[in-house]
Amino acid sequence: MAENPLLDKLDGIESRFEETATLITDPDVIADRERYVRLSKEYRELQKLTDAARQYRTALSDLDDAKNILASESDPELRGWAKIEIASIEEQIPALEETIKLLLIPADPADGRNAMLEIRAGTGGDEAALFAGDLLKMYAHYIESRHWTAELLSASEGPSGGFKEVIVRVSGDNVYGTLKYESGVHRVQRVPATETQGRIHTSAATVAVLPEAEPFDVVINEGEIKWDTFRSGGAGGQNVNKVESGVRLRYHWRNPNTGESEEILIECTETRDQPKNKERALSRLRTYIYDRERQKYDDDIASQRRSLVSTGDRSAKIRTYNFPQGRMTDHRINYTSYNLEGFIDGDIQHCIDALIVAENTERLKESEL
Repeated sequence: MAENPLLDKLDGIESRFEETATLITDPDVIADRERYVRLSKEYRELQKLTDAARQYRTALSDLDDAKNILASESDPELRGWAKIEIASIEEQIPALEETIKLLLIPADPADGRNAMLEIRAGTGGDEAALFAGDLLKMYAHYIESRHWTAELLSASEGPSGGFKEVIVRVSGDNVYGTLKYESGVHRVQRVPATETQGRIHTSAATVAVLPEAEPFDVVINEGEIKWDTFRSGGAGGQNVNKVESGVRLRYHWRNPNTGESEEILIECTETRDQPKNKERALSRLRTYIYDRERQKYDDDIASQRRSLVSTGDRSAKIRTYNFPQGRMTDHRINYTSYNLEGFIDGDIQHCIDALIVAENTERLKESEL
């Protein structure tokens, strides 16, 4: 087989894959939870690359075999088969090489994590809260179609329906790596249900998708957390009125990147079980700190290349939902769909796929510079 620089890069990766496959079955590694989780994640990431590498090696080997047959055989039938085989394999190889090159580019280390999905009503008053509620339904249907799990962590309802703010924990396979493209300002143009003159209003809601932090991702001195308990408001019967199940935490945190200090305030009232509310509040605290600490990573990525993920500037307008025209437009890639009804009902994968393709194209261009 001729010299191939791409195969040279893959040799060490395949060796590391075999090494991690052995390590994750070692009892000492299994007993060390942090190391086991880290190695298991590395194994899953390397498996995709190793599978692609093996497929690529097989294609190259089959191509050599077919070329040898064409060069050495005089049988017309065998030569005809070899020509067809060569053409077929040569058509497959560029796609395999592109897949491998993409997998070789370091991915966002948070892509495989679960995520916190936060939706907040923006400009537009009651209509913005109703739109935030529509976005929550859209994501709920999408999450269900992906067989992910959604858990409501916090919700503040709008006076006329919808939500002023809602936070949902989404768990499943590659959740953050998929939903991160939804971060940014979503704008809606439509006639609100409360509009008596039939005028079209423009309202907005902000979506933030944060990678969920693991307990060992950030250092928190739990002894410095100040806890308050209170009676949860809203529906819930006698328990809500009599039991202090709601929790509020305050934590002073110093940003290691900037040196600035701030007080973080988090409330959780979604269950009638105070320990569960405390656990959820701690999870949100870890995720908040992890997100702020990885801001330097986001800024570095943004300075290196144009990113389609609005992590650096979550105030950026990314999408418009125009109901009079039945149109959805994603402004980052000028992607338009005229099936707005289906989109708002959760059929959003085609837009996410287009964003992923555009992002990968940018990454490939950068890797070849």
